[in-house]
Amino acid sequence: MPLVAHNDLPTFKALSNDGHTVLSLDRAKHQDIRELHIGFLNMMPDAALQATERQFIHLVGSSNPIAQFFVYPFSLPELNRGEQAEAHIRAHYFNFEDLAEQGLDALIITGANVINPSLNQEAFWEPLIDIVRWAETNVASTFCSCLATHALVKHFHDIDRRHLEQKQWGVYTHKATRRDHPLLRDVNTRFEAPHSRHNDVSREQFEAAGCSVLAESADIGVHLAVSPDQFRVVYFQGHPEYGAISLLKEFKREYNRYLGGARDKLPRIPENFFTPEGEEIAQALIARIKDVDLTSAPAFPEDELLPHCDNTWGDTGKAIVNNWLGLVYQLTNLDRKQQFMPGVDPDDPLQLR
Repeated sequence: MPLVAHNDLPTFKALSNDGHTVLSLDRAKHQDIRELHIGFLNMMPDAALQATERQFIHLVGSSNPIAQFFVYPFSLPELNRGEQAEAHIRAHYFNFEDLAEQGLDALIITGANVINPSLNQEAFWEPLIDIVRWAETNVASTFCSCLATHALVKHFHDIDRRHLEQKQWGVYTHKATRRDHPLLRDVNTRFEAPHSRHNDVSREQFEAAGCSVLAESADIGVHLAVSPDQFRVVYFQGHPEYGAISLLKEFKREYNRYLGGARDKLPRIPENFFTPEGEEIAQALIARIKDVDLTSAPAFPEDELLPHCDNTWGDTGKAIVNNWLGLVYQLTNLDRKQQFMPGVDPDDPLQLR
């Protein structure tokens, strides 16, 4: 599915250099292919802002060639940013007001860091919910990752997430619980997916709100769910966008935060992520730092751990996003579909229920 480099966002050049099909705006204009316009609300903190941007745009661009994809990153002014991140956003991101006037086919919303006990106390809450309200009637579907899932189920269903005793992070095995759902078409019935979160919404909470759980882990709960209409909001508690070294980078950040005094406890090693050899290296690091003064603590062994990071979830993430984009395409062509298929129910166009 070709991405269109419609501005000078560095991610487009990086993906092109990695071998992805990225069309210039001029080339795109000369191809007779349906366009889909995807808004991308990036709320991630500065350290992960551009990495998350690349991950999600890569995920969109790795799908089947049914359309040209225009991805429009934007953020929220209420999020606390440093100078470098602000400069990146000013140079390459869009204003939501302009996108709303232009129109979008779908919306992706990332996670974010929070500082308050309740999500609706965050400075970004009202601006986020204004965008969500707009999306209800202006896009085919909204795709949520991690914190965004918790925010939207709070808004739509008044679900309060449960704080976990310790951070849930690592790679976990999941089972597809609704194999008939179009989002899981051609997806393995068992698959792995990464999680990184301090909070949880349970299957019971999702189902009490009328949502359908599509995939979950016996160890850590729900990975993927959908809104009661089965598609308008797609809820991920995990991170289908993560790359092979995302958890490694996060582990490194948390380790360095501990050394710098920004966190009280040593971070746990991400579960089920490293190869056995990598697990030994990580365990040795944790054991060693417990026996030394922090001023003489060893540097994080990133280069040593890099060869021991496997991506065992990427194909599944791409398959689900491919299915999602295909359904968005189907909905945005609904007028034509109803013209040739009069039996299609306009209130349930995808026949999902």
